[in-house]
Amino acid sequence: MARGEHSPACARRWREQAGHRQWSLWQTAQAIHGCCCVSLLKAHRLARGWSARKAVQELEDLCERDELGSPRASIDLLNAWENNRARPRPQTIDLLARLYRANAVRLGLAGDYCDDSGGAKVMVVSRQDGQEDLPYPVTQWEREGDTERRALFHQALLGGGMVLNGRLLVEVDNTRQAIDRALAGSTVSEEQLDGLDEQVLNYRRQYIKSAPLPMLYRLMLEISDVRRMTVVRQPAVAQRRLLNATTMLALLSADALMKLGDTRLAHAWYATARTASDDLGDLRLRALVRAQHAMLPYHYGDLAETLRLAREARMLAGSAPSSPAALGAAAEARALAKLGDHRAARVALAEAEQIFARMPRSGLDHLAFVFSERRLEFYRTGTLIELGELTCIPDPEALGPYTIDPVLILLEQASHIFREGHAEEACGLALQAMLQVPPEHRTSIVVTRARALLGALPVERRRSGAARKLAEVLADTASQPALTRP
Repeated sequence: MARGEHSPACARRWREQAGHRQWSLWQTAQAIHGCCCVSLLKAHRLARGWSARKAVQELEDLCERDELGSPRASIDLLNAWENNRARPRPQTIDLLARLYRANAVRLGLAGDYCDDSGGAKVMVVSRQDGQEDLPYPVTQWEREGDTERRALFHQALLGGGMVLNGRLLVEVDNTRQAIDRALAGSTVSEEQLDGLDEQVLNYRRQYIKSAPLPMLYRLMLEISDVRRMTVVRQPAVAQRRLLNATTMLALLSADALMKLGDTRLAHAWYATARTASDDLGDLRLRALVRAQHAMLPYHYGDLAETLRLAREARMLAGSAPSSPAALGAAAEARALAKLGDHRAARVALAEAEQIFARMPRSGLDHLAFVFSERRLEFYRTGTLIELGELTCIPDPEALGPYTIDPVLILLEQASHIFREGHAEEACGLALQAMLQVPPEHRTSIVVTRARALLGALPVERRRSGAARKLAEVLADTASQPALTRP
């Protein structure tokens, strides 16, 4: 397995997903190529579930059956072709195309001379890694324009916005890559920029209560519009407004993907937000990106990375009281408490409270990424749970309109009392959390915590009333195709 590639288990999950969704082998290969960081050639093999040895054997059988001569192939050669260390000869490319029932372009081993511009020929030469030798690498979707991609997300939204499949995930990542290229590359009117600013505020307002998956699709549509504005470099004032909008939309996308449990894509979108904010140069915005990013490793087990990002956010935010500074301190407090450094956690929590007390009231507490009193209460509660100092669970209303926050607090409290030996009470609290959250919000960030609690129970304790009911709710959630993750 080459550096940066996902494990074979990831491709296996895509094959299982493809079976449920009745994808073609080409669709499956596209999903694996987009997700697992492998070449198109290797993606075709993984889509079939073949080992390298099996692929070579199949190639030899094909040549013998169709009297095509003896192929010059071996496991070592195939690995070299798949990992871009060598290129197969033209005769071998033809055999590989026969084997995988594809063409050389779909294998990433040929040029593509399609007329995609209404008459003007555009020469695209594919390298072995499937990228093209243009001024910047573009995907097939970009050459064909955004129409099909936008239609794909529109169709998903019209279907209730709760359908998740490999093709959609690939396009989420393609959208991110496209905006990254536009940032590197950007003429819009003042009215367009005003409309964009207003739309970004609307998304930040809607995001607090919206289910993450349909919101992600809406964000992809909006980001596609922003990318078209940034393809040509803009005057400085317009460029700054576009970068600010890009940062906020990328942050919203990353947060939605974090809730959905796709940590790879979430990290990638946080990196895009970081690129945009660093290009803009606004220290407070740069700090906000780091502070928001800090919670991704917190929720998925890398507390050292949480501390690094939280402290970087505080350094960038400086001494002036602001949302990023308060959030950075609060995130640091939660991570320190979870690591068992109770004294440092109390100091960081006190600093977050002091920063918040000095912050000017903006009247924007209803927007995502504003550190409000309710957000402070959420972080304070989470820290006190880990410190073992929470006397009672706060009323959900005290945590604000973030649908998922009260649920996460209940699950954290359930994990804490489970560690103290109160298994039945912990299962009851986890069950309460699962029943409290609407089905469209029962995403990976919630479900994995409840499953971990249930899985830690001794087998004989799983027959108790609360544990059995929790297992039933989790099974019912898993049966819903809307939020099934590969």
